[in-house]
Amino acid sequence: MDLTGIGLYTLKEAERFTGADAREVNRWLFGYRFKGGASVPLWHTQLADMDEGAQKVIGFRDLLELRIVKAFTEHKVPLRVIRAAIVSAREIFSTEYPFTANRFLTDGKSIFYEAFKEHGEVALTDLVRRQLVFEHIIRPELYAGIEFTAGGQALRWYPVKKSEAIVLDPEISFGKPILTEYGIRTDVLAACFAVERDKKRVAALYNIPVGAVNAAMRFEAQAA
Repeated sequence: MDLTGIGLYTLKEAERFTGADAREVNRWLFGYRFKGGASVPLWHTQLADMDEGAQKVIGFRDLLELRIVKAFTEHKVPLRVIRAAIVSAREIFSTEYPFTANRFLTDGKSIFYEAFKEHGEVALTDLVRRQLVFEHIIRPELYAGIEFTAGGQALRWYPVKKSEAIVLDPEISFGKPILTEYGIRTDVLAACFAVERDKKRVAALYNIPVGAVNAAMRFEAQAA
């Protein structure tokens, strides 16, 4: 499979970058069985068609969608409501990955409301409260750092708040975090420092400023 423009992340990497527990990511994106039935994945992931014997991996768009799912679950939104919202938004926005379409930031409230009304099994007063929860969950800060295409789809992600020093771009290094200006993976620089124990030495080896090494190491420490 050609991974150009798709990205490649293990479930543990997804946990690092989104904060969602890898076991939950596995359940959300690959489904699970329970006594008397089974729960299907929330959506068909970008790399779902890879060989079954391979390690479970996901793509860049899956990764960004996970950030929204995690935000919903942190506010106790049931998976059935999340699933219904995905289905509705997919149809309305005509995209397989609707949560990170920039329209969801402005148009998602009504989709969320209808999903909760149909699947939430709550009173009308609670629906009003849930609308307020949506406004708290789906906020501009959650989409900050995402660069969108002209069509409104997520193109790349700058994960450090108010900084473009680090980027996840599925067109480069399989979407792993890199120094934006130099194209060097942050984990490679961190691993090099673990051996050399000298930031100046690492900077010289890769012909980059010490400040770039510091930025990579700060990101790796925060994402650990």
